[in-house]
Amino acid sequence: MEKVVLAYSGGLDTSVILKYLSMKGFEVIAYVADVGQEENFEEVKEKALKTGASKVYVEDLKRRFVTEFIFPALMGNAIYEGRYLLGTSLARPLIAQKQIEIAELENAPYVAHGATGKGNDQVRFELTYYALNPSIKVISPWKDPEFLKQFKGRSDLMKFAKEHGIPVKASQEKPFSEDENLMHISHEAGILEDPETPPPEYVFSKTKSIKDAKDE
Repeated sequence: MEKVVLAYSGGLDTSVILKYLSMKGFEVIAYVADVGQEENFEEVKEKALKTGASKVYVEDLKRRFVTEFIFPALMGNAIYEGRYLLGTSLARPLIAQKQIEIAELENAPYVAHGATGKGNDQVRFELTYYALNPSIKVISPWKDPEFLKQFKGRSDLMKFAKEHGIPVKASQEKPFSEDENLMHISHEAGILEDPETPPPEYVFSKTKSIKDAKDE
């Protein structure tokens, strides 16, 4: 049984991917990076083990994330199109670097991530993987035709999760994902993919909309 180190968040996508890879015959080692998200990491670890992970690594990367990534980005005024602070972008190379370290420690020939095949996260993960270990093999389910045939969208993911007893925060009422760290929180997927659809009020999880905020 070949080993794969999966970048695991405990969310819908990576939980389904963990189960999927396990069912495909891989020994899945989950890697969980603490980059400042509000999360119960013991629960995330327990969930990964119940979903099929053979082992779970949880590492506190907050200080390194701040000193080596956030501070340099702020000093360089790294803002995309004048407003986006690149919080998600900055965390990916750090997570990928730690995955490679775990893969070498565990003698795992594979690493995996849950980034889609249409965004830039796939590039951030994979270029870091190959820069640090050119011989590493990368599993990117969202670019795998077999995976895409089975999972055409988040509704299929949620159905699979329900069938296999995987608890997830996403629902038909809130079909989007969140990515949080010390830098910021972002929301994506589902109804948020349509630029003509304004984000609903319940998207706000750390702040409030301007109209609901106090005048003080």
